[in-house]
Amino acid sequence: MAAAAIDSAMEVVPALAEEAAPEAAGLSCLVNLPGEVLEYILCSGSLTAADIGRVSSTCRRLRELCQSSGKVWKEQFRVRWPSLMKHYSPTDYVNWLEEYKVRQKAGLEARKIVASFSKRFFSEHVPCNGFSDIENLEGPEIFFEDELVCILNMEGRKALTWKYYAKKILYYLRQQKILNNLKAFLQQPDDYESYLEGAVYIDQYCNPLSDISLRDIQAQIDSIVELVCKTLRGINSRHPSLAFKAGESSMIMEIELQSQVLDAMNYVLYDQLKFKGNRMDYYNALNLYMHQVLIRRTGIPISMSLLYLTIARQLGVPLEPVNFPSHFLLRWCQGAEGATLDIFDYIYIDAFGKGKQLTVKECEYLIGQHVTAALYGVVNVKKVLQRMVGNLLSLGKREGIDQSYQLLRDSLDLYLAMYPDQVQLLLLQARLYFHLGIWPEKSFCLVLKVLDILQHIQTLDPGQHGAVGYLVQHTLEHIERKKEEVGVEVKLRSHEKHRDVCYAIGLIMKHKRYGYNCVIYGWDPTCMMGHEWIRNMNVHSLPHGHHQPFYNVLVEDGSCRYAAQALHRELKSEL
Repeated sequence: MAAAAIDSAMEVVPALAEEAAPEAAGLSCLVNLPGEVLEYILCSGSLTAADIGRVSSTCRRLRELCQSSGKVWKEQFRVRWPSLMKHYSPTDYVNWLEEYKVRQKAGLEARKIVASFSKRFFSEHVPCNGFSDIENLEGPEIFFEDELVCILNMEGRKALTWKYYAKKILYYLRQQKILNNLKAFLQQPDDYESYLEGAVYIDQYCNPLSDISLRDIQAQIDSIVELVCKTLRGINSRHPSLAFKAGESSMIMEIELQSQVLDAMNYVLYDQLKFKGNRMDYYNALNLYMHQVLIRRTGIPISMSLLYLTIARQLGVPLEPVNFPSHFLLRWCQGAEGATLDIFDYIYIDAFGKGKQLTVKECEYLIGQHVTAALYGVVNVKKVLQRMVGNLLSLGKREGIDQSYQLLRDSLDLYLAMYPDQVQLLLLQARLYFHLGIWPEKSFCLVLKVLDILQHIQTLDPGQHGAVGYLVQHTLEHIERKKEEVGVEVKLRSHEKHRDVCYAIGLIMKHKRYGYNCVIYGWDPTCMMGHEWIRNMNVHSLPHGHHQPFYNVLVEDGSCRYAAQALHRELKSEL
């Protein structure tokens, strides 16, 4: 009977959605159904938000069922934007109708900004505050980001221009937020020892388009801890670590009990789960990102040590990080509590080498040199993060000249967030700003930022006067050249060097691949965009690649695009 009632009512609902004044018989049939059946129908997925709005205006019964905080509007929100549901707690009171309206408005605003970016990027005079309108957005930032992700996930290779700028904007927004979170994290007292949290911030900053969260990474580590506890139960069924609740732990003082935990850890990590140090591809940035270490089950000494340290501490073993040269280690105290200890009172653990336990002599043999006792000391969170970012910085310097130097720029940002007065890194950042230009729309303003950085360097270290003076001179020369280029550049198609430009400004064209109509309002004899844009747009796959004329076109939907000559044909014969 219930199934028959649902089928009968489902035939009535579309009619209600389409007609402003439904017939009395159909309405009576619908509203006389049990509330659970009506709610099931309204949440079935066949109705849009507009349909729900019209249905709720037909009578008091349906209006009450479609109340703003009820299940019907929650389901509309969930179906439309499923990725946002993780931000809501089941116990929270939420006005789902209002949330739907706010998210819809944020989506329209996001698309408006993305559409405006192509025009601003290709204009002759670009404003200095390229991202100011994004920074001043009203409403929840997660809604704006979610719309940008929706643009990036559009099917196939459609809307490449929109995807390119959506990616730029999303990259900027998330990195700004992550950097602010990292700076707040670094203000914690020295005894705040959340090494994993700091490592996740680094991971997030270098991979802002990936869905990385401390909660998800901690959940993966918790699953490893459960496996260790299962193995530990076989070693000692009454081990105190087995009584620890999720999210809670305390330190175990007995060395034998600590040893049992480490034995179980080594078995699970290296024998059961097959974690190992990445000796074959050591100089790969993925080895430093915690989410990749967990996915690929490999890393370098510092990332493997942080994973090992986190698991050990959750199970009550008080391991400590050691900033050992060339090979990050952990140390495990063997001395009595409260006693005066030296470096020989510790065992040193090589998480990269399958948890091998080393003496002081074996540590020196590991790196092939004698080191002072100070280098066996424990380091705080900030020093650990400094080492991680330093590794990324070294890898960033290895990037080829045809790359965007994204890793180098990201690692410089992170390092200077921790140590803002590092003169040599400030000089390197100034050179990167000057030679590359991090964002295309800031090309002129970057020289002003370079001058600010150089002035700061001069204040910190007057001894850098020569290097600073050289960069200041070239920066000022760049400004003068920009001033001379303020006039409109005249490009003639009749000129010999522009003989390959086939189409003139004002012609109406049709894109061969995507089928949109457009009008030309500018052109370049070859592609004038940077390596990153060329790579993202897959320009190299075109006939003649970037060595062909490119056109600024105004598309019929109001957007502005930059497209290759090989992808257009004139519509003259069709009009």
